[in-house]
Amino acid sequence: MRVKICGITNLEDALIAIDAGADALGFVFYSESPRYIAPDAAREIIAQLPPFVEKVALFVNEEPDTIRSVCLESGCTLAQIHFDVSDDFYSALGFPALKVIRARSREDILRHSDEYRLVDAYCETYGGSGKRLNIEWFDHLDCSKIILAGGLDPDNVASLKSYGFYGVDVSSGVEASYGIKDPDKVRLFVSRAKS
Repeated sequence: MRVKICGITNLEDALIAIDAGADALGFVFYSESPRYIAPDAAREIIAQLPPFVEKVALFVNEEPDTIRSVCLESGCTLAQIHFDVSDDFYSALGFPALKVIRARSREDILRHSDEYRLVDAYCETYGGSGKRLNIEWFDHLDCSKIILAGGLDPDNVASLKSYGFYGVDVSSGVEASYGIKDPDKVRLFVSRAKS
């Protein structure tokens, strides 16, 4: 499984995640999140990262022009659209993007089944809530294009292997405090996801 460590706010955490084997890092450009990072601060981190690491920019309730501008300014390579938008939105965006499904029911996770998408537990706030999806919803489904998020941690990630998810996305499950990663949890999470 591919692994994204989300909510990166400093270079040390970014380098620990990469050294542990993470495939992608997430930067939260949602000002109400305790993991928010300003685009110029993200750019300083991203400028010091090695190649071949996906830099994912997470957005909530922003316009396509703003998203594209922040991605270009920060050096992010993929926009994660963490709110409901129309297909026209993605056309207007003009930048590589990942759709997010905030699932309330099993039917929700079937949306966009022909595309790679991130599936997270629905909650009133956006991202990093630690709320976990009902994993039984994924029984007998093709999960090869799903990146699973929500309530993941080093203790439960290995149990997901049999589902064949494309990847997993973790934030609060590997934190020491809001926006600060616990190096041991990061290493254990990546190791167990990939072993």
